[in-house]
Amino acid sequence: MARIPAEQRRQALVQAALAVIYRDGVAAATTRTVVAEAGMSLASFHYVFDSRDELIREVIAAIVGDVEAVASMSLEPGKDIAETVRNGLRAYLGHVRADPLREVMLNELMNHALRDPELAHLPQIQYRIYRQTAGALLELAATVSDVRWNRPMDEMAHLFATFTDGLSLTWLGDRDDAAAEKTIELAALAVSVFAEPNEPGPHEPGQDVPEAPGAERADGGA
Repeated sequence: MARIPAEQRRQALVQAALAVIYRDGVAAATTRTVVAEAGMSLASFHYVFDSRDELIREVIAAIVGDVEAVASMSLEPGKDIAETVRNGLRAYLGHVRADPLREVMLNELMNHALRDPELAHLPQIQYRIYRQTAGALLELAATVSDVRWNRPMDEMAHLFATFTDGLSLTWLGDRDDAAAEKTIELAALAVSVFAEPNEPGPHEPGQDVPEAPGAERADGGA
C-alpha cells in the first residue's frame, strides 16, 4: 500500500471529524469515531495529531478558512470602504445561509468546550482564529479601497469579529434576511468610520511640484 503523506492524513482526519460532527454532534467526535470515519488506525491519528484538541483546532481553522476565502473574493478594487465592508459581510452571511449547519457546528464546538473543564481553553483559541481572520479581511479591504485604519488592528479585528458573530447568530435564530441586511448596512458604516484615505506618496511623474517660496525662477526673473 502506498504511504499517505502526513498532510494528506491530517486533512482526511479533519474532513472525517467534520462529517462526524455534522451527523452526530461534537460529543460524538472522539478519536476512535473519527479514525473509523476516515478508515484509519489510531496509530495513524497519533502520527499526525498530538491530541483530539489539536484536531478540533484544525476543524475550526478549516471552517473559518472557508469563510475567509468566500469573503475575500467579494472585495473588489475601486469601491469605497463602506461598500467593500458591506460586500464582505454580505458574502459572509451568504456563506452562512448556504450551509447553516456549519455555523451551528462552530457554536456547538464552543458551547461543548465551555462545559468541559479539559476543553475550556478551546473557545479562546476559536475566537483568536476569528480575530485573525477578521484582521486579514480588514487589511485586504483597506488595500482594495486605498484607505488605512486609524485604530490598532487588534481593536478593529475584535470589533469586526463581534459584528460577524452577532450577525450570524441572530440570523440563525430568526432567519430574517431583511433585518440582517439592515444590520450589515449599519455595521459597514460603523466600521468605515475608522478608515482614512491613504496619504499621497512622494511626487509621482506627471504631477506639478509647487515651487518653494522665495525660489528664483530658472530664467532669472523675480
